[in-house]
Parts: sequence; structure tokens; C-alpha cells
Amino acid sequence: MQIFNTVAELQNSLNALRNSGKTIGFVPTMGALHAGHISLVKKAKEENDYVLTSIFVNPTQFNNPDDLAKYPRIPAQDLPMLENAGCDFVFMPAVDEMYHGNTVSDRRNIQLGSLGEVLEAKHRPGHFDGVITIVRKLFEASGRSKAYFGLKDFQQLAVVRLLVKSENIPVEIIPCPIVREEDGLAMSSRNMRLTADQRKAATILSKALFEVKSHWESESIAELNARAEKIIATESAVRLEYFSIADRDTLLPLTEKKNAVICIAAYLGDIRLIDNILPE
Repeated sequence: MQIFNTVAELQNSLNALRNSGKTIGFVPTMGALHAGHISLVKKAKEENDYVLTSIFVNPTQFNNPDDLAKYPRIPAQDLPMLENAGCDFVFMPAVDEMYHGNTVSDRRNIQLGSLGEVLEAKHRPGHFDGVITIVRKLFEASGRSKAYFGLKDFQQLAVVRLLVKSENIPVEIIPCPIVREEDGLAMSSRNMRLTADQRKAATILSKALFEVKSHWESESIAELNARAEKIIATESAVRLEYFSIADRDTLLPLTEKKNAVICIAAYLGDIRLIDNILPE
């Protein structure tokens, strides 16, 4: 497994492979890897000749400086996991390599429509400008590929798809299923920051989602919303930020049960978790 720290080194190696007819699968991450990330690497390995994983904690997508400072950075654990999963290349640039010393002037955006107004965009101002900025940079660095994203960050996936379509970027986006712990909690790098009590309480998020899914055919949207909020209210350690039954394409709230995704975000202390489920 080769590790690259500069865009030039990465492009030289990948271009040589492409010129010989090889395909690249790309898995962008912020490190602190778990089984969900590794499932993306393994799928990319199955579908491509070579797999590239990036590890970069992107400062421009954090609207909370404390969250950026506390985000886990554990490359000594991440790299063996990637090698064991069959990853061929790892791109680990410094912030200056990606932003050339100026994270403000390098920020980019596109017209997101409702995706830039609701749910994550509403509660994390500027977040998707940062996501668009770094994903574009990573796609430029990695070149033509298939890129693998988990469905847990549902809105992010929708934004990345819009970016690729609007700018004709030669990358095929491959969505991959959420990987969950045995008790239902969606795997997340932030889970490792939870205390034992918070970790136990966090399962209420997936419990609410699965309960709503199980009553999808028999209850109205208003009843399903009320059911979820009642379930979450039973866990005092959880502070609900939003629960939304939304359209999969626009993420606007639905009035009828069609093309739906059910999304949730909540805090446990200062740790923010998100999750979602497709009810049909």
C-alpha cells in the first residue's frame, strides 16, 4: 500500500495506471475509520483494479471549531485497517496542500436549491460549501474514477451527485448501504467520542427510525412524526435537532408517503449524530 501526501505524486501514479487501462475506485474519508468505511473499500476493490482512499479532516466543512478540534485523528489505526482491506493507495495531504494556506478564498459553491436550505444545511451553515470545495478538490486530484459514499450522510450524497452532474465531473458516484452496530446504531467516527452512557442512549435514534418504518403503511405522516418524537423523548440524554420525513431528491418535508427518506439528527452532550432510513 502506497501513501501519497501531495496531489502531484498521486496524479503521476494514477495517470500511469489509467494509461495502461486500469480502473480506480475512490473512497473519500476523514479517517477514524470503522467497518462502514471498510465496507466501501471492499466494494471498491471488487469493482475496480485499484482502490484509493483519502484521509483528510476538511476544516471548511466544520461550522463548529470545537467539533473540528475534537474530531478523531488516528492514522496509526486507520492505515493497517486499509491495508488489511486491500486498499492500494492512501492520499493523506496536509491542509496547506489542499488549500495553499487560504481556506477562505478557496471555498466554492454551487446552486443547491432546497438541498442548501433544509436539514443539515439549515443546522450547519456553510457546511455544504465546505463539502463541495473539498470533494471537487479530491476529485480533481484523483481523476476519473468510481467514488464510493455511504448512505448515512444522505444529504451529502445528494449534494455530491448534484456537483458531479452540474460540473460534468468524470466520476461515477456509487452509494453504499449504512453499516450498523449489532444494537442498530449507525456506525460513525463520532461514536468513539461517546461515553458508555451516551453510547447506550444513542440507540434511541435507530430505534425511532425502525419503529417509523414498521408503521409506515398503517399511519399518517403526522402520526409517524409524533411516534418518533415520543420515542426519542423517552431518552433524556438525547437532544433532538430534527426528525424529518422528506423527499429523497429535494429533502423537503413530505405531505404524502412517496419517494421518502426518514432523517434524524440529535445531540448527546456536544456530540452530534445523524442517521436515516428508507421506509420502502
